[in-house]
Amino acid sequence: MGNTVPGFQSVKQLLEKQNCEQLDLKSDNLGHWDSRFVVFLFDLEAYCKGQGIVLNMEQLPDSAQGLLHQASAFPVRESGQKVLHETALLVQIGQHALGLYKQTQDMLAFVGEVCLSSLRLLRGKACFRQRDLWLIMQECGPGALAIVTLISLLVGLILAFVGAMQLKIFGAQIYVANLVGLGMAREMGAMMTAIIMAGRTGAAFASQLGSMRVNEEIDALETLGISPIDFLVLPRMLALIIMLPLLCLYADLMGILGGLLVSATLLDISVVEYFIQTKSALDLNDFLTGLIKSSVFGVLVALSGCLSGMQCGRSSSSVGDAATAAVVAGIVSIVVADAVLTVVYQIIGF
Repeated sequence: MGNTVPGFQSVKQLLEKQNCEQLDLKSDNLGHWDSRFVVFLFDLEAYCKGQGIVLNMEQLPDSAQGLLHQASAFPVRESGQKVLHETALLVQIGQHALGLYKQTQDMLAFVGEVCLSSLRLLRGKACFRQRDLWLIMQECGPGALAIVTLISLLVGLILAFVGAMQLKIFGAQIYVANLVGLGMAREMGAMMTAIIMAGRTGAAFASQLGSMRVNEEIDALETLGISPIDFLVLPRMLALIIMLPLLCLYADLMGILGGLLVSATLLDISVVEYFIQTKSALDLNDFLTGLIKSSVFGVLVALSGCLSGMQCGRSSSSVGDAATAAVVAGIVSIVVADAVLTVVYQIIGF
């Protein structure tokens, strides 16, 4: 053996071809060696034992034999080796079904705890700091104005542009104001604001509570007899219920202004004509429709973010997973709730 440690696979192939019964290792020209040499000897010894080959290592340095003896003295932990098992399709379906059932149980239990916490709030027995509520309201409201302004303005501009291309064919450009006003007030204002808050605030809630779970701060609250639902979840849910309708009204205004930009530049509609047409198309019920939706969306975003944060694991990577799950669950619940509310409004004629 020279200065270069041979590869175990190449030696293994030679042994398989030679079909030998004894292997003598000579290290006459062995110079500097490191841990790679010991690993090679360890693998070679294990292979020879499995094949019934006598391995003679008497000529190896005493230091190498000592390290090899120490390495062989400790068995390899089974938990340290990943064993891949092929799982049958029915088993996978059953595992996913059980996981979904467990998640549904956890979600219903969390919603029940939030409902009980809300009842304690109505009776004046909920325990949380008002300072936290005001701080969260500031983060959810004024802190989100910039992105809500940009998105709502662009949504109104897109609605007006798409509608203008079609209405211009029939000479009904003035009804672009109706399209933008009704679309923003009844649907797009509330939905786009809620989606923005799901990606911004819902993920923030999940990250905050997840970090507290990792640092065992939530466990400390429970040890002190303080309900984490009252102290952490309730102020966040109240903040979104209060601020999301206000942001929805602001988004409606920005969307209408976006439609005005298209109408004034492409359709030669004056500002006065646009606002008069918008006023004639909208009434109070249209704005109430969006406000009710936004309140429901606020509850869903808060529940999604807080649930993911409270169920976060103990590792740092679990915090990122919780934030991702919060955004996905929030957006899906918003779309489903919007579809249900739209059908209900249509049935009751609201």
